[in-house]
Amino acid sequence: MLINTKPLKIWTNHDLGQQRLDWLREHIAPHHLVLAEGKINNLTAGESDPGCITADIAFGQPAIEDILASKDLKWIHITSAGYTRYDRVDVRDALISNECQFTNSSSVYDDPCAQHVFAMILAHNRRLLLSAKDHESASWNYDALRGIQRILGGEKVLIVGYGAIGERLTELLAPFGAEVRGIRRTPTGNESVPTFSQDEIETHLAWADHVVDILPASDSTQLFFNAHRFSAIKPGAAFYNIGRGDTVDQSALITALESGHLSAAYLDVTSPEPLPSDHPLWKAPNCLITPHVAGGMQNEMDVLLEHFVANLALFLDGLPLKDQVRTLNA
Repeated sequence: MLINTKPLKIWTNHDLGQQRLDWLREHIAPHHLVLAEGKINNLTAGESDPGCITADIAFGQPAIEDILASKDLKWIHITSAGYTRYDRVDVRDALISNECQFTNSSSVYDDPCAQHVFAMILAHNRRLLLSAKDHESASWNYDALRGIQRILGGEKVLIVGYGAIGERLTELLAPFGAEVRGIRRTPTGNESVPTFSQDEIETHLAWADHVVDILPASDSTQLFFNAHRFSAIKPGAAFYNIGRGDTVDQSALITALESGHLSAAYLDVTSPEPLPSDHPLWKAPNCLITPHVAGGMQNEMDVLLEHFVANLALFLDGLPLKDQVRTLNA
């Protein structure tokens, strides 16, 4: 139950449909919902909208220029886990100046993203791609496939960009007996697995059977996985990317696949997106690409709305919000 306050203006630029709009209006009452003229999805930068500038709360993907122009916004809640476009000095300065909080939806997407990469790891170990190719030619390839099946027990998984998704992936891997380590820019000491700083990564790349990239896009992660780091990975290991395409030197990845140094690559993100049909990644050996769908689930928008409404109750009570972005909050 929301406490009584002066009615606030809550702006959104999501295309919610009438049923979800009615649900949202009911659950934010007595506060007012302001709808943007242009509608977006989670991968689209929002266009400038005058309603955002004068709103108290923004829910969706507000335009940078509106954040910089607004003197009224007190809380911005984006409907994605990624916040790269907002991670700027001028945005942070504007948020601090206006005492405006910034949250994302990382806790909505940690489970589907973790399940997606977990499915990729299992598919790799059970050689499902090879069986899919045999299916196309109606080939019963028992002798070749039986001896190369693998289980996760005793295998080593390195999660680079260890955070909420990495924590959930660790939970999924635990019953299978895999050993997990994490890499992150600044380990907190509270991680559930041994976690190391990025400058120690080469040692751990040589240790891992599976290297999982969950890095966000930033100046420090641009082409993070380059030819040098691919060469440091254990020969025969598999590489997975559900972070951002810009974190990988894709030419170096293709070379590592063609040489056989990497046994396979599983990519949910690429650069650019959509990936052009003539891009060489499509034909790289043992490379599976999914079209940035790792965060998808059957009730995605409903979960996003519930997450926002729960956070709204915290905001109105003056309590700490869930999924605060550390780099954008004072």
